[in-house]
Amino acid sequence: MLSSLHARKSLQLVIGLAIGFGFGFLLQKGNVTEYDVIINQLLFRDFTVVKIMVTAMITGMIGVHLLRSSGLATLHPKPGSIGMTVLGGLIFGVGFAVLGYCPGTIAAAVGQGKMDAALGGVGGIIVGAGLFAHLYPCLARTVLPKGDFGPLTLPELFKVNPWVLIIPLVSVLIGLLVLLESYGL
Repeated sequence: MLSSLHARKSLQLVIGLAIGFGFGFLLQKGNVTEYDVIINQLLFRDFTVVKIMVTAMITGMIGVHLLRSSGLATLHPKPGSIGMTVLGGLIFGVGFAVLGYCPGTIAAAVGQGKMDAALGGVGGIIVGAGLFAHLYPCLARTVLPKGDFGPLTLPELFKVNPWVLIIPLVSVLIGLLVLLESYGL
């Protein structure tokens, strides 16, 4: 029994690693490991990053809920709060604006051999994670619990079948992609 569980966990890790390599490869092929592409996204000149993120959201949303609907996966959302969301957004935004990479694109850029990502990005992640860990006890008492909404998903919030939200949201996101393409953005 234990050997079977160990084999299953090992297989899950291998699958996760393979998906991670595939994701990094696609990020690199989409040019979102290029500093100019990311900066031009922040300046609203190049929407490549938005297109890739929206495509990933559509794929993930449909994929996760197909797996869930077929009984092949269960969701275990983490509890959330406004404080967690705002603080996380600020940390992510500052890192993204200063270096020009998000965590996914840093990993892909490191794999591509980019030294700014390897030294500045990975170094920044390590320093930032250490600083956050050091400040966590104080943050857990003060900022993080503000506006607690628990492990709530949007379908649970609205008390509807997930597909009632997924289908219109995917339609809007596809419309956004078509709009961006039609304007050559």
